[in-house]
Amino acid sequence: MARIAIECLPEPVIEFGKTVVGVEPRRGLTAGGPVDGRPGREIRLGFVGTEEDVRHARRWVARFDSFMAAHEGNSARYRDWPGSERALGCRFVSDERFVRSVDADKIKAEVERRGSFDELLNAFASRIEGLFIDGGPDAIVVCLPDELADLRIANPALTPAERNALERLQAEEENAQLTLFQPTPEELRAAEDLRTQAEDLLFRTYYRALKARLMMHRNAIPIQILRRDTIDRPDDEGQSHATRAWNVAASLYYKSGGIPWRPGTLSSNVCYVGVSFHHLKRRAGSLVYASVAQAFSTDVEPFALKGAMVDHQQRRDRHPYLNPEQARDLISQVLDQYEARAGVLPDRLVVHKTSAYQPEEEAGFRQGAHGRVPVCDLVWLRSTAFRIVRRGMQEPWRGTLCTLGEQVYLFTSGFIPWWNEYPGPHIPAPIEIGAAGSTDLRERAREILALSKMNWNSTDGWSRFPITISFAKRVGQLMSELSDGEDPNPSYRFYM
Repeated sequence: MARIAIECLPEPVIEFGKTVVGVEPRRGLTAGGPVDGRPGREIRLGFVGTEEDVRHARRWVARFDSFMAAHEGNSARYRDWPGSERALGCRFVSDERFVRSVDADKIKAEVERRGSFDELLNAFASRIEGLFIDGGPDAIVVCLPDELADLRIANPALTPAERNALERLQAEEENAQLTLFQPTPEELRAAEDLRTQAEDLLFRTYYRALKARLMMHRNAIPIQILRRDTIDRPDDEGQSHATRAWNVAASLYYKSGGIPWRPGTLSSNVCYVGVSFHHLKRRAGSLVYASVAQAFSTDVEPFALKGAMVDHQQRRDRHPYLNPEQARDLISQVLDQYEARAGVLPDRLVVHKTSAYQPEEEAGFRQGAHGRVPVCDLVWLRSTAFRIVRRGMQEPWRGTLCTLGEQVYLFTSGFIPWWNEYPGPHIPAPIEIGAAGSTDLRERAREILALSKMNWNSTDGWSRFPITISFAKRVGQLMSELSDGEDPNPSYRFYM
């Protein structure tokens, strides 16, 4: 019988301004400000939406200058918003020149008569694109009404045969999820983040289509979607306005070119790459997978690349894979881009993938890295049915590493000691990690834990998956909106 070994990895620290380090963004930002601190910076915001929505949004963002009290129960987790100058060393400025109104009556009439999806898309996109000018805003707040934010239509570009094929794949994917032991709704949603989804191509969503169109503009500016519910919901319903301000302000800060925090425990000049696959329909009519690579390092801004198109039949164990040439070329592209951005090749390359490496992929990745990078680690991670339960009242801590024979499980979610709380309704589920070839899985787990803190959309300071996987997933979701000859915008700022 295999022995079980359990240890709790230390929570990775992140760096802020004034040489402050800590594990929790809200406390660290309050003490030191953002890691790229530029005190007194003004961030110019554009606003697009109906006149009423824009008025409410501008009024709410203006409150960022002032203190807001958090009203949730756990003061260790939910901290007061101290004002944008103290938290981020900046002021968010709303200039009338950067306000564009959308006709509310026209939008409502188009939705009620089920008008053209593309006409509805153009109603907002054309107004936003009008702000893509020299001397324009640093980021744009887009106030989407609920009827558009939730709008989803069947993809009209699919033939009946293609739709049937994708629906079969969707059923297969859902059945694979149900192999998890008694999966909770949260676990099912988490499993979706680690796999391809036929649904991404079966349906067009307004939110994804809008982002995809805007990011391809030559002078594109990142957008922040803001719904009225975020602005109008009372403090005693869900998150307080202080918590909402923390999250929205940090996201806007990053989208406008800043860096709120960065890893404090990762080695410099290491390139972490996430590889994923996503359903696409080519103009020729065939269904293919698009491969996507996302790179993260402490030395360069996160960037994404589109890899090879993979035939739908190129699957093994229900997962698409790259042949040796495709894998080699993808890694070569990543290294070329890294060298162009950093000025040097990385000292080490770590590839993350959400399914086991096929022999063809391992051979191609190592060939692409050979002679250019001294060390290449190929790591996979996936959802699992494995569970452990602690004695007493506390759930397994985030960072718990459990080794059972050759199997290794990492809890990226779990009880969070600096909050003295587990932020979940069910027993936390770990991810299983492994590798193709020899590597130190404890060190790889430590890196995954650090990379799971790089979500600037939230100031919680943890995510279930590392940025390598979550970023690649977001890029892939927008791929179905692009034509064959288009490459996605490489900047992470457009996918948050």
